[in-house]
Amino acid sequence: MNNMKKILLALLATLSMVSAQASGGEGISWDKAPNKTNDMAALQNGAKIFVNYCLNCHSAAFMRYNRLKDIGLTEQQIKDNLLFATDKVGDTMKSSIDPKQAKEWFGGLPPDLTLIARSRAGHGGSGADYVYTLLRSYYRDETKPTGWNNLAYPNIGMPNPLWELQGERTPQYETKEAHGHEMHMFTGWKQAKPGTLTPLEYDKAVGDLVSYLQWMGEPAQNNRVRVGVWVLLFLGVFTLIAWRLNAAFWRDIK
Repeated sequence: MNNMKKILLALLATLSMVSAQASGGEGISWDKAPNKTNDMAALQNGAKIFVNYCLNCHSAAFMRYNRLKDIGLTEQQIKDNLLFATDKVGDTMKSSIDPKQAKEWFGGLPPDLTLIARSRAGHGGSGADYVYTLLRSYYRDETKPTGWNNLAYPNIGMPNPLWELQGERTPQYETKEAHGHEMHMFTGWKQAKPGTLTPLEYDKAVGDLVSYLQWMGEPAQNNRVRVGVWVLLFLGVFTLIAWRLNAAFWRDIK
């Protein structure tokens, strides 16, 4: 009986550790990403960060540059500030990275990011939550070929694309013992080297980038929501009218 009790306690401890790891990688849970898909200034800043820091390696092959006019940019602004990989505003946002070099550097071609904020949803939250957490969970790890690792995606092949903005941070852990097993629980971050942005400014910049990725995954989503509200209002009014007409037509019939 005592042996059975010990086995059950060991299983419970193991399940608790697995659950902690499944919450988002090495015990880190996904943070809630801000939703600023209606904020034109945030989307414009997110587009600028995306083009300058992400488009070097990742493509957005299902998105055209001229679609950025939907977030308040003029064609001339797009040409002057965001058009680096092509000469035509009507072209798709394709990366200029060489596939062979990408395979040598990262082990494969970096994935397309057009739908990244929609495709990465999981038990930890939405795809936007995942990307928001990922870009804020990098730390230096000299044992890795790139010199970087990530709590949200352990052994990630991509180095921190925003390290100049964020600087370098180290994760902090607290060791706890439960049923004879040691558990290393993530407790927060310590800034090792400052970046060009403060931690608060960096979180805002990442929030803008993630909001842009959300918008890019479905540029018409805000219009769809607005049209949906009007359709529901119309159906509500029409239902009321139809109900009163039905009562008027059948009131003399017993």
